[in-house]
Amino acid sequence: MKKFLAVSAALSLALSLAACGGSASSSAAASTPASTPASSAAASSGAAAEGNGDWAAIQEKGTLVVGMTIFDPMNYYDADGNLIGFDTELAQAVGEKLGVEVQFQEIEWNNKVMELDAGNIDCVWNGMTILDDLKDAMDFSIPYSGNMQVPVINVANADTYTSVESMNSPDVTVAAESGSAGEGAIDDNMPDANKLTVTAQRDCLTELKSGTIDVGVIDYVMADASVGEGTSYSDLQIVEGIEFAKEEYGIGFRKGSDLTEKVNKALQELADEGVVAQLAEKYPSVMVTLKAAQ
Repeated sequence: MKKFLAVSAALSLALSLAACGGSASSSAAASTPASTPASSAAASSGAAAEGNGDWAAIQEKGTLVVGMTIFDPMNYYDADGNLIGFDTELAQAVGEKLGVEVQFQEIEWNNKVMELDAGNIDCVWNGMTILDDLKDAMDFSIPYSGNMQVPVINVANADTYTSVESMNSPDVTVAAESGSAGEGAIDDNMPDANKLTVTAQRDCLTELKSGTIDVGVIDYVMADASVGEGTSYSDLQIVEGIEFAKEEYGIGFRKGSDLTEKVNKALQELADEGVVAQLAEKYPSVMVTLKAAQ
């Protein structure tokens, strides 16, 4: 997924979906401040700049700390306040495979590399696009889902914003999450637009609804699950026929981390056992690409 001006208004997306594939031993501590002192986290994990000893440290503490943001349908809260979602439940299933408890910690997306390097989190798992410029800062798991960036607008503007050209104007305010693939899509395709960056992708939806922006560029996975008939954003829609660069989602680890191989093995086992397919059926907007081995 990448400030010139941060826009407020956080949104709680509450959908009444029951969690499946989760472990009773897995916990959701997403309210834990992202500013947890690096000294305590790094000391407990024993993480060096190169994460060669990550797996032994995680085994010792018995906890895998996952950095994430609230991103429906990957990680979000249901009506009862339980953290659910495709990534949430897949991470919990991996935790079961590895024999460790999964703890989720909300982070500022723009700070993900810093949080990882500081040892505050063990991985970034939140519908993260595998970008070339991020490969220098972290190692990635095998891809498990596809994605693309799409423009979202108010239904009332359906006849106004029908093409990239119609949005590429200084008179049009286009927003995306800071540091996201959506911001990159704006830079590449709408350089003349009035670009605005927000803290989280969901903020694009609240700003569109309030009329403070004209276009939001977000992940198709989120847009498909969040806007249109039957959602809380029935007055918003995806602009049909416009798809920016195809992407793949992966999990981010410290450079050189031996945790990468452990998680990759667990992911493939879960695919072979049909768990990934079950989650794909439960969360149909996720473009799952991880399949059982032939």
